[in-house]
Amino acid sequence: MTDRANAADETEQDTGDGPDAAHTRPAGLDDATVDALGSLSEALEVVEHARGLLYGFHRLTGTADLTLGEAVSKLRDAGHTELGDRIERELLGRNVIAGRWTFQIVEDYDDGYYSVFRDLEREARDRLAGGRRHLFEAELKEERRTHGEPGHEARP
Repeated sequence: MTDRANAADETEQDTGDGPDAAHTRPAGLDDATVDALGSLSEALEVVEHARGLLYGFHRLTGTADLTLGEAVSKLRDAGHTELGDRIERELLGRNVIAGRWTFQIVEDYDDGYYSVFRDLEREARDRLAGGRRHLFEAELKEERRTHGEPGHEARP
């Protein structure tokens, strides 16, 4: 058994000074698997970030379109009817990519790539680590924190 696995076994006695059971490696789980699950979790975190940026893109594009509608009205009110009409006709409500508004892009991402990624990450954790999340990070925290020092507690 490896050093990390031995450390995990010691914390299972639950002295309160180590990770809780949800963040303790199950018996027999090797370092290579914990490392692989850590990388899978890290990749999912990047996908979550990308998803957030995609939702930001969706909101910003929608806000721009609404503001563009206001600009069209103001151009017309200022006597620039022809220009306002052209902007409304060619740009207002336009698809951002072929056949799609941003909500459709978000839905395709969520229903396709994102949901498959999330489900497979969960399946890997369930199958290999009893569903436990962030084992790699929990063990890294144990290695790096100063036991007994304020602000270095193992648990909330």
